[in-house]
Amino acid sequence: MSKDLPNIILIITDQQRSGTINGLGAPYMDTPNLDRLVSEGVSFTNSFVSAPSCVPSRASLFSGYYPHNTNVLCNGDDWSPNWVNTLSDQGYQCVNVGKMHTIPLDAEGGFHERFIVENKDRTRNFADRDEEFYDEWDKYLENEGVRKPSRELYSKREDFEESIGAFKWPLEERYHSDVFVGNMAQWWLRNRKADSPFFLEVGFPGPHPPYDPVGKYVKDYMEKDLPLPHIAKDEIESQPSPQHDYRREMMQYKGSKERGPHDAVHWEKFPSKDQLHRLRAYYYANVTMIDEKIGQILKVLEEKGYLENSIVIFTSDHGDALGDHGHIQKWTMYDSIVNTPLVVWAPHLFEGGVRKDALVQQFDLAPAILEYAGLDVPDSWNAKSIRPLLEGDSSELRDYVFSEHGKDWYDRVWRPEGVDFMTMVRSEDWKLVHYLGIAEGELYHLKSDEKEERNLWKDDRYNDKKRELLDVLREWRIRTEYESAPTAL
Repeated sequence: MSKDLPNIILIITDQQRSGTINGLGAPYMDTPNLDRLVSEGVSFTNSFVSAPSCVPSRASLFSGYYPHNTNVLCNGDDWSPNWVNTLSDQGYQCVNVGKMHTIPLDAEGGFHERFIVENKDRTRNFADRDEEFYDEWDKYLENEGVRKPSRELYSKREDFEESIGAFKWPLEERYHSDVFVGNMAQWWLRNRKADSPFFLEVGFPGPHPPYDPVGKYVKDYMEKDLPLPHIAKDEIESQPSPQHDYRREMMQYKGSKERGPHDAVHWEKFPSKDQLHRLRAYYYANVTMIDEKIGQILKVLEEKGYLENSIVIFTSDHGDALGDHGHIQKWTMYDSIVNTPLVVWAPHLFEGGVRKDALVQQFDLAPAILEYAGLDVPDSWNAKSIRPLLEGDSSELRDYVFSEHGKDWYDRVWRPEGVDFMTMVRSEDWKLVHYLGIAEGELYHLKSDEKEERNLWKDDRYNDKKRELLDVLREWRIRTEYESAPTAL
């Protein structure tokens, strides 16, 4: 294997929506290091994840297949990375620092080393499983004699319900999970001895809730005029019943005494403008914290002589509603959830400062990674390589993008009668969301309704368009299952 093959650094945040990078049209954001990647790299403004939650989205990215082919349909389903093994066999040193959200948490998945840091508010007993798991951050905090700020602790605060998940970090900055992951990635790079190319996945736990950045990053955002959602009663009433169920549970679910509510978020039916401003200020502050660590990682890469032959990729596993459509968190198919940042930086390989508006699936990264590593892409993959787009091709990669999700483990606890499966198909102009087993759904004309506020599902004038997109959904599902058999994982 040639030592000239590029190092590949894949940086993944958790639950970071689009509209959170200054250089991509968000003037309220302070993200100088991500802005550098944007100005010197290729940005994909219409990149869509294949599932609106962590585990199925990541399993899809690290396999090249849609969730219905990986059989990883929701959080809690077992999975392990697929193509990392291929990089390892090619001679790459493969290392994970931070979050991967594999199930089990310590699955090797082709990595030579894993320095695992999982969800920042969870106790060691993950997702109601029996085993206890201490990740690297757990060990660090335990060694320091510091108790992890968990959902249990946050839920005992007097201001818990009015905070809607947003809290200032209560410990020293060095104890924050995103700081810890960023520092550990730098430590690994500084102490690396091997001379082979490497694949480094850096998984930041934030800005996933609890929305708890270090206080010094919050002040500027609290003083800014931030874009806030308008939560309209008529829009909420037009949403299908599964979304009403979800909103109700996010407002009512208290959790157990041991665990507290889900991700320490207690939602309100109609939060005030002050509450929404605070929520977004804290969320954006966490993004700025991560941006600072990304800058430090880039500096170490440069100091070690790695950067001149590296591909740096930045993305996130899904977004966050932050009040849009009356919702919080994920598990819906709105663009604020399924459209996430995707920036690829490699000035020695392709021209930078380029924005691509073509529709892509996030997992279309995977074939390009293999190709730049000198490897063949399996014919059975659902993913299509973005390499031509990176290298100047102006053609469209996809006419439609898709996302899907099964009944999550939390759904099975909260509302076992809920919908088992939902699927999205989106073109440049239209979006349809299908709910298995019920007559309700979602249909949006994105050209006239960019914010997805007018659900046209029940409007008879659009029956032909609804049927057309349902036909697209059917053909996609049958074709991808047939062409990718046997399944990936």
